[in-house]
Amino acid sequence: MDGGSSNLLEVPAGNLQPGMYVAELDRPWLDTPFAVQGFYIRDRSDVDVVAKHCAYVFVDPRRHNRDFQKAASDSGTKAARKDATSLKREIPMAKMQLESASEAMRKVFEKLRSGRHLDLKVMQQVIDPLVSSVLRNSEALAALVRMKAKGDYLFNHSIANAVWSSVLGRQLGLGRDQLKNLALGAAVVDIGMTRLDDSMTSSTAEFTVAQRELVRGHVQMGVDILSRTEGTHSDVKAIVLAHHERFDGSGYPAGVSGMDIPLFARIVGLVDSYDAMISTRPHVGARSSFEAIQELADLKGGLFQAELVEQFMQAIGLFPTGSVIELNTGEVGVVVAQNALRRLRPKVVVILDQDKQRHAKLVVVDLGKYGSENAGSDLWINRELEVGAYGIRPDEYFL
Repeated sequence: MDGGSSNLLEVPAGNLQPGMYVAELDRPWLDTPFAVQGFYIRDRSDVDVVAKHCAYVFVDPRRHNRDFQKAASDSGTKAARKDATSLKREIPMAKMQLESASEAMRKVFEKLRSGRHLDLKVMQQVIDPLVSSVLRNSEALAALVRMKAKGDYLFNHSIANAVWSSVLGRQLGLGRDQLKNLALGAAVVDIGMTRLDDSMTSSTAEFTVAQRELVRGHVQMGVDILSRTEGTHSDVKAIVLAHHERFDGSGYPAGVSGMDIPLFARIVGLVDSYDAMISTRPHVGARSSFEAIQELADLKGGLFQAELVEQFMQAIGLFPTGSVIELNTGEVGVVVAQNALRRLRPKVVVILDQDKQRHAKLVVVDLGKYGSENAGSDLWINRELEVGAYGIRPDEYFL
């Protein structure tokens, strides 16, 4: 290995420090359990894992991300948090909170569509329990949001944005108050769309140039609504104003680029795009989460900050909890837990056999125990299926 670039520094694996960015290894990535090519060292446990597989690595000294360091410092916590409760315990509570939030959000958007003011206090009351759920367990609400029913895209999308931004913010080590502002801003990014004619937001046709400009105007309309709303935090306004700006400067309304885009807006811009990709909208069908993550990976360093994409991939997994998947054997199951070291190999409950018939007995398989060392008996995820495939309700199988 030559390090790939004169800018990379060769570092013995045992000498890695938190904050360093590992850009290359001393062996092919596919020979290791690291699903993401390039990652930050967050704590001593990360050093131990890398040292187990590599003698030395190549560090990019240019990729120290001060935003991440500041977020962890401000919150007084490490970037990596352990769940305070199990997925099994959190799911029932998360379900109730999601149902309550959906109903409350529907009413908020109905009022906005009728020209009434934004009740930010109600919005905060809707969002805060969702943030608390994500802090207790990062997977429960995320899994449920992925299974959300079809309906009014705007308010479903606003809830999903709040959840995804909380999940990524938790991964980055943001404190509770920061997460509340982040999630609230994520939830209101599209409130300006309520000022557009319903025929535009429900249209299945490709927008004309003029219509596209009108839709882009939802950013300023949203900012105007917030400006008339007492008690709006500056972080929330900044998110709404800049959530369509892009890292390479190709976004709108101001064409701001890079670190000049506020961190919270960079986060929300990313998760807003992800949720749009995996949602069924009037003019386009939903993609699988795996397909969406692949596209985001292709866009990192361009539309989206590479480090944020990588952290989001780490936070939700390449096959997120709640995904309906098909194994290489033809069997079908549901992802019920992530494998922190092998993101392509989560735990799966196998439901259907290779003929797509129900197994008499459910079996949980840890795909992380399979691999090249078990050549001839390997087991892996072949593809992610659409939500509801074969009539499977993933939330019935969380263990």
